[in-house]
Amino acid sequence: MHFVSLTFIAFFAVVVLAYRRLELRGQNRLLLVASYVFYGAWDWRFLGLIVGSSLVDYACGRRVDQALSPQATARQRKAAVAVSVTVNLGLLAVFKYFGFFVDSLRALAGQIGWSVDGPVVEIVLPVGISFYTFQTLSYTIDIYRGQVHAARRLDDYLVFVAFFPQLVAGPIERARHLLPQIEQPRVVRADQLSSGALLALVGFAKKMVVADNLSPYVESIYRQDSPAGAALWLATYAFALQIYADFSGYTDIARGTARMLGIDLCRNFRTPYFATNPSDFWARWHISLSSWLRDYLYIPLGGSRGAGWQTARNLFLTMLLGGLWHGAAWHFVWWGAYHGVLLTLFHRVLSRRDARAVAHTVRGGPAFWLKVVGFFQLTCLGWLIFRIPDASALPAWIGTLLQPTGWADLAPAAVWQLVALGVPLMVVDWIRYRRDDPEPWTALPAAPKAALIVALFYAIVLLGTPHAAQFIYFQF
Repeated sequence: MHFVSLTFIAFFAVVVLAYRRLELRGQNRLLLVASYVFYGAWDWRFLGLIVGSSLVDYACGRRVDQALSPQATARQRKAAVAVSVTVNLGLLAVFKYFGFFVDSLRALAGQIGWSVDGPVVEIVLPVGISFYTFQTLSYTIDIYRGQVHAARRLDDYLVFVAFFPQLVAGPIERARHLLPQIEQPRVVRADQLSSGALLALVGFAKKMVVADNLSPYVESIYRQDSPAGAALWLATYAFALQIYADFSGYTDIARGTARMLGIDLCRNFRTPYFATNPSDFWARWHISLSSWLRDYLYIPLGGSRGAGWQTARNLFLTMLLGGLWHGAAWHFVWWGAYHGVLLTLFHRVLSRRDARAVAHTVRGGPAFWLKVVGFFQLTCLGWLIFRIPDASALPAWIGTLLQPTGWADLAPAAVWQLVALGVPLMVVDWIRYRRDDPEPWTALPAAPKAALIVALFYAIVLLGTPHAAQFIYFQF
């Protein structure tokens, strides 16, 4: 069931109307049924997968929690965590990476003259598996660390895993933030309904007006074997805006619909294209993933506690695995390695104190803009690596960027489309950046706010594409 569809709007309207008439237990049962209906609409076969992994983690969490299982020894608690980690990563490995590793081994064997024959195994990737797997992993690990208690009721935990607004593309929630909201009584206030609906409307506009209108041009250039340099530059800039509008638009819809159910989801973006360096960027882009990688991978590896080369190793490995999280393909691995190199070089140039100080700081002036524009070019080079259809063509495509040709043949309509869609998006982000406010429109007086709602509605109706493309992050 796609967010951008009349089916989802009707589905959500029914859920909201019924939800407001129920008490806590009825609300949670309704959310559980609605979430499984929502997920089953994608492919009912994977309902058993998410239910099964949830039951394993629920049992492991209760075994790890000293308050609920005081008789368990330290060794038994470690064993329960190990079971949870093994099951979750095992499912992820089988469904997402098995074919990738098999194909890579066959290719490697072919390069050294070995012929490896065997049946081709096609495994369908369950939508959202990367997101809910990381969410359940953090649950059992946090219980083991003593940062949160296990859910006492099974239905509460099942809702925590399958909560439909953020199930298939995040944000990746932590139990200490989301689970207490599910376990406690909720009364949806009028301001939550209005602000949630407006935030979701902003998300629909980002997706349908900006991302989906940029998608055809990006696709037309990136499917070519050897595009002209000028067109590749333009398509890469367009993809940078497309993926941001697409993914942040999904997050806005998720956060808005959840708020209309009385639940707050974490912020996943903080004006990322105003970052001035790689550390700043990853504090602003896909925050729920970058913070997950920091807490459950980078810090356990040693973080920045060791020598300089150890910190560099930890950063590089974290980003390498972060790239692989995005997909079972080599270009995602190279994208992660690229950002690992950027982060490593940045931390080698600046001290740890300076590196921390640059994040979350609202700034301006010529030096700031020079850094923003300069780092945006590096970000876009990363998006080229991320988007390229064939990793083996990467050196040639980067060479094309460095020696751009075809400026005279560049379609003016494509340039104007990029400007017309990108400038308003970045102006709104600049306002959010300067005010350090993710939703500055909530403070508008009634008349300007009503005008904004009307403008967004008609922009979607008149400028939105007839057939919405699938959200980019659904493939992860």
